[in-house]
Amino acid sequence: MDAVTVQVLAVVFVATLIRSAFGFGEALVAVPLLALCVPLKVATPLAVLVSITIAAVVVVQDWRKIHVRSTGWLVGSTLFGTPVGLLLLTSRHQRAVMVVLAIFILTFSVYSLVGSRPPELKSDSNVWLLGCGFCAGVLGGAYGMNGPPLVIYGSMRRWSAQHFRATLQGYFLPASIIGMSGYWVAGLWVPAVTHYYLLSLPVLLPSIWLGRVINHRLHGDAFLRYVYVGLAGIGAMLLVQSMRR
Repeated sequence: MDAVTVQVLAVVFVATLIRSAFGFGEALVAVPLLALCVPLKVATPLAVLVSITIAAVVVVQDWRKIHVRSTGWLVGSTLFGTPVGLLLLTSRHQRAVMVVLAIFILTFSVYSLVGSRPPELKSDSNVWLLGCGFCAGVLGGAYGMNGPPLVIYGSMRRWSAQHFRATLQGYFLPASIIGMSGYWVAGLWVPAVTHYYLLSLPVLLPSIWLGRVINHRLHGDAFLRYVYVGLAGIGAMLLVQSMRR
């Protein structure tokens, strides 16, 4: 096993552990670190394949904990936001939009960590579902980060760690399949992607199991604090990326 393969396996293990434990956040690890050892055109589709696998396993394990109605609304509204995100890729306003999104995510997460808790939604709100799903599509289409708006909605609904993890995977499964289909159509699903994915399976599945064990030990405010820290990290990364453009 060569050094590149060892690095890929290590990144996949850590990213999968984060995603399986918290339901999101692997974007902070997977693509940036994979791109250090393999070409970006391999790293990105590989990360999406890993995402599909994690989501599929979690959905099979914990489908009873998925908020199906929330998932359906979020996925549906994401379909309308994704084209907007793709347009931002070629827009001259891309940097400004990224800065605004980064500041919003950072403000929400820091406020939730050091100030009052975010407002609570006692039941599903169609307005919030449409808004968060649409923003998730914009972020996903432009930057490959669907997670933050979904995390904000889940934290406002006060989902438990188990419902949080399962519901987000119910969203990520169809969203990632659609994304991977796009890579296939674009000719980016190259043999190297399949090669590293198959090599990753022996570390992928144990990492999903370990993440589930960690998730089931997280409860209430402690879990939400981890969620807000993860959001703050994503916001900071977006801000740094915007400054480099």
